[in-house]
Amino acid sequence: MKWGAKKKTKVVCHTTLIFYVPRCEKLQDSEPKENVLQKELVFKAMDINCVVEAIECFHQFKNVKENQNNSRQSSGSNSRRVRAFKRWMKQEGIECSDALDLRNDGATAGGVGISVRAVGDLKEGDVVARIPKLACLTIRTAAAAAEPEAAEALENEEELVGLAVALMYERSLGERSRWAPYLELLSEEEAAALPLVWSAQEVERLLQGTELEAATVKAERSDMRKQWKESVEPLLLMLLNSNSSNSFQFQDYLVARTFISSRSFRIDDYHGIGMVPLADLFNHKTAAEDVHLMTSPQSSQSDSDTPQQTTESASAPSDASGEEEEDDEDEDDDDLEMTMVKDVKLGAEVFNTYGPLGNAALLHRYGFTEPDNPYDIVNIDLELILRWGSSFSGQHRRARVSLWRRFHYSGCVTHDSEYFEISFHGQPQFDMLVLLYIMLLADEEYYKLDLAIATAGGSSDEPMHVDIIFPDKSQQLRHNAEMLTEELLLTKSLCNALSSLADMRDSLYGANSLEDDIRALGRCSCISEKKLYHSLVLRISERKILRKLQIYAANAKEASWTNKLKRK
Repeated sequence: MKWGAKKKTKVVCHTTLIFYVPRCEKLQDSEPKENVLQKELVFKAMDINCVVEAIECFHQFKNVKENQNNSRQSSGSNSRRVRAFKRWMKQEGIECSDALDLRNDGATAGGVGISVRAVGDLKEGDVVARIPKLACLTIRTAAAAAEPEAAEALENEEELVGLAVALMYERSLGERSRWAPYLELLSEEEAAALPLVWSAQEVERLLQGTELEAATVKAERSDMRKQWKESVEPLLLMLLNSNSSNSFQFQDYLVARTFISSRSFRIDDYHGIGMVPLADLFNHKTAAEDVHLMTSPQSSQSDSDTPQQTTESASAPSDASGEEEEDDEDEDDDDLEMTMVKDVKLGAEVFNTYGPLGNAALLHRYGFTEPDNPYDIVNIDLELILRWGSSFSGQHRRARVSLWRRFHYSGCVTHDSEYFEISFHGQPQFDMLVLLYIMLLADEEYYKLDLAIATAGGSSDEPMHVDIIFPDKSQQLRHNAEMLTEELLLTKSLCNALSSLADMRDSLYGANSLEDDIRALGRCSCISEKKLYHSLVLRISERKILRKLQIYAANAKEASWTNKLKRK
């Protein structure tokens, strides 16, 4: 089946902006077209969301030719590598449906220049690829596993560390590697998109204030440097049969980890996490999975329901059958299958999904972002709330937090912090509202609440009841709701607190405003300035959430005032 005639590239824009794009071609040479177009777009926009849409539309328009030029420059070498990879797949017994086409897209915002397109209509349930587990690069199949001592050491290492060593050694073999045509598709440019390999200055400057803050990246690099010294370097020395590891540097280990982060899948309990050729070429689209990787029906293991497992905590689903495991030799008889989970029309790109991930996680693990990602969140640390409450005494804050905990409320907890999530729509976590309410209680009301819970036995295993927190007004405020609700908590003072917290959280991004960031995005190239582009998308996405929190607080404050007037 052949492709139809190529269609001209189109930029999908907001309808009110389409008028301006053709005008750009007729402007005078006295001012750059981009400047005039950007001014008109921003002037036309009526609110901040329109500004974002306008700038993103303009950004697409501005970079079409640049993208095309990059595609032409890289298409030759990439096409040769794709053809070599296809020949290699046949040699390795990897079956790929003739309804799929591996297309070279050149340079893209995501960094990877290959996409998978449908050259025929695909139906839900179609098996479009079958990949032998022996064709996957794992600690069981890699060349390093041929050395008994090294193989044992790899198995005893943490999964991701062992796979990184196997991948580094395999890449060092060059054309002698069994996976050479596949490894040719792993570009250094792709690895450079992940913050893990950015310079310390870039991390500090580009990620300031974001959920992927500099401290997170620095801590991860520190952990990996320790792994390098204690495990990776000695293993490589063993494999190279040399007294030095000059062939490898710490940066090589970071690059290997970025490839594993962005491309690996959990295969099964025997192979663990591995590189799965072909499966890792399907690009990600949030909440739009077309194809799913799973074990074949003949496998004795359960289906892998967690595609693109790339974190330290990644784990395979357990075998629910309760039967004894098959011998190791039987594991190698299994294939992985790529199965369509919905219909895809001819000509459309076929997408995988890496899971419900916000932009901070996407940038961290895969090196790209998505505008208007519905899984974006912003965190407000408990420490920030305590700073907001600095006008209260330290004793006041400690007592209020203690009482809040006695009702079994809490934030989200990591190993070194406690925080509260603000959703994509700007809605704060309920536990945070309860904490702020208790922090703002007058002393008399606080003592009544403290006495009520003490009378109940010192703590409550149930959610806070209206009659406890509103002992004098529960009948008037109940509105047929027996448990505590947002409506009861959102007083004028609490809404003011939310607004102040939003401002404090936004200040962490530095002196530039949200509007400044939007204008910077409009001047930025998603092709030649990937780091800046994706960090700006992340910042803008998060700051828009904080703006929504401000709106949430203002609306709740107005509703609280209206309800107060009605009760009078």
